[in-house]
Amino acid sequence: MTHFLSEDEVAFQGMVRDFANTQIKPLSAKMDREAQMDPGLVKQFFELGLMGIETPEKYGGAASSFFMACQAVEEISRVDGSCGVLVDVQNTLVTNAMNKWANEGQKEKYLPKLAKDWVGAYCLSESSSGSDAFALQCKAEKKGDKYVLNGQKLWITNAKEADLFLVFATIDKNAGYKGITAFIVEKSFAGFKVGKKEDKMGIRASSTCELIFENCEVPSANVLGEVGKGYKTAIETLNEGRIGIGAQMIGVAQGALDAAISYAGTRQQFGKPISSFQGLQFQLAEAAVKLESARLMVYHAARLKDAKRPFLLEAAMAKYHSSKVAESVCSTAIDTFGGNGFTKEYPVEKFYRDAKIGQIYEGTSNMQLQTIAKTLLLI
Repeated sequence: MTHFLSEDEVAFQGMVRDFANTQIKPLSAKMDREAQMDPGLVKQFFELGLMGIETPEKYGGAASSFFMACQAVEEISRVDGSCGVLVDVQNTLVTNAMNKWANEGQKEKYLPKLAKDWVGAYCLSESSSGSDAFALQCKAEKKGDKYVLNGQKLWITNAKEADLFLVFATIDKNAGYKGITAFIVEKSFAGFKVGKKEDKMGIRASSTCELIFENCEVPSANVLGEVGKGYKTAIETLNEGRIGIGAQMIGVAQGALDAAISYAGTRQQFGKPISSFQGLQFQLAEAAVKLESARLMVYHAARLKDAKRPFLLEAAMAKYHSSKVAESVCSTAIDTFGGNGFTKEYPVEKFYRDAKIGQIYEGTSNMQLQTIAKTLLLI
């Protein structure tokens, strides 16, 4: 299906798909097994221009659309969800936030690096602030021409590979969300270190780590946006990022469905391919319908974002639906493989494990339902 893609979008989709199939796919199982992203792949992401898709050309980026960033995430996730989320966080969260909220000096300093060779990480979650994102304990204290950060962050994607971290901390706990401020933190800053790496069920090659701030000194010039307005940066960026997670989920689901369809055509039972049995045909047909509905929702939300039209409701719906669909489609794929699907010899068990995270990070499914309900009811 073309989904009304422009010529440039079709060409870009084909390029990323070819790259994913030839360069990422052969390494996927090994990266999952070792829980380690291949450094050579990350280098290739930069060389192909996949790490600064929306970044303006004057800063070394591709000056393309948000939709094309989502295309890249989808096509990469079709082969490997871990690689998909690395590219997703770089584009839909970190670079997106920098494009929108950074001042000119910050853009000139950091956007070229993010487009060329610096991986970025988005640092909001803490042990006591998951869904309650603004119950932050990480504290920033102004001292002269710098801020001193103390505290921890948890479950930070890309943490091991990142050189730049967008960190949300509070300058006044008594002020609630109005005390939250965003900071640009470089990996080399004194008092900052990457801590424990989580051993996860899925997207295992994606690094998810604790961050530790012990009197970490951040120049005042590295405040992103306005002091005390970090909550606005966080909310608006995450709204966009959820569309990217939707793209990851439809990519994972498509990879699982592709594997199931291929297997059904070759697996013989009762003297004929299992694809000839109507019961299985209907299961795969239903999975394809679910996946197409999720894809259209993700694409619609991305198009709205590019058109600078409201997309809060559509982004929440797209993330909620696509993550549910991904789990369902991947489960059907395992059923198609039977006992083989439950082993690591075949790819569908990995797709299933990778799909689960979609209902958790960047806003759980319950939080998406809350957003949808509040928007519909004007609460």
